[in-house]
Amino acid sequence: MSRSVRTRPEGSGQALSEAYDTALLDLDGVVYAGGSAIAYAVESLAEARAGGMRLAYVTNNALRTPDTVAAHLTELGIPTGAEDVITSAQAVARLISEQVPQGARVLVIGGEGLRVALRERGLVPVESADDDPAAVVQGFGGPDLPWGRFAEASYAVARGVPWFASNTDLTIPSGRGIAPGNGAAVEVVRIATGAEPQVAGKPLPPMHRETILRTGARRPLVVGDRLDTDIEGAFNGDVDSLLVLTGVTDGAQLLAAPPQHRPTYVDADLRGMLGRQPEVVEAGEGGFRCGGWTATAGADRLELDGEGEALDGLRALCAAAWTAAGEGVCELDGGKALARLGI
Repeated sequence: MSRSVRTRPEGSGQALSEAYDTALLDLDGVVYAGGSAIAYAVESLAEARAGGMRLAYVTNNALRTPDTVAAHLTELGIPTGAEDVITSAQAVARLISEQVPQGARVLVIGGEGLRVALRERGLVPVESADDDPAAVVQGFGGPDLPWGRFAEASYAVARGVPWFASNTDLTIPSGRGIAPGNGAAVEVVRIATGAEPQVAGKPLPPMHRETILRTGARRPLVVGDRLDTDIEGAFNGDVDSLLVLTGVTDGAQLLAAPPQHRPTYVDADLRGMLGRQPEVVEAGEGGFRCGGWTATAGADRLELDGEGEALDGLRALCAAAWTAAGEGVCELDGGKALARLGI
């Protein structure tokens, strides 16, 4: 590994909204869930913006257009323009445009977000494998996408047409729970053809490049709820990250995170952008202290002692787990310690 291995969450003497010029915020599980704003999101983002931080919304969901996403955020009380939204559809459209001629036809398996992004790059969306496409692109099409669309993609890919995917997230959060994401749909075509798509979305470099090109961020902070997309994407882009616990990641997953999934900072929700981040310090004999808690890696389990804010205990546990694991994954039992924190 070319960069140093993170063994503890970092502290910050400044509010994160002051230390970084741009927040690159995931949407599902961070700003909203099931279409409704997550607690404290609206107020926290307003305060960060008022303090001079630029807010950009970065999503692997290729279904909706930037205009539609911006309108939704504005309705929630978060004033947003289309230029503040970066989607995996835009990233994959740029990737395709670099490999096929201007005006080329592209078979679309997905929603309007993909079609708009392709047209922005001078490409022509088509609906059939018999329309002589130069590429196939697959993005999240929502729960009503017909099964026959996967067959259409398979016909073209089997003929040797280059295949692209906006992202490969296997799941997507919804108001009723966790639903299959675009990655599950990509698996259908992979099984039928044996082919592998070029992927643009988080955590891969094309998405990070698209985000930086569109925002001009010089010191960005990635804010997300998923270790395998948001946090790994920040790792791949060599930028700092904040994990919020309002989405899919729980305490046990965080303790078991391999190096590329370890966030710079950990907090409960978007209020974590507004304040300082506490320091995690060594406490002797292999222990780590944060706030009123001390965590150590025992022979077969993680141990926690003290009292105070639950998040401080979680940060200390992360330091114990990540240090014990090094470049691997912590296999020590942290269930009892997490139960004590209620996480």
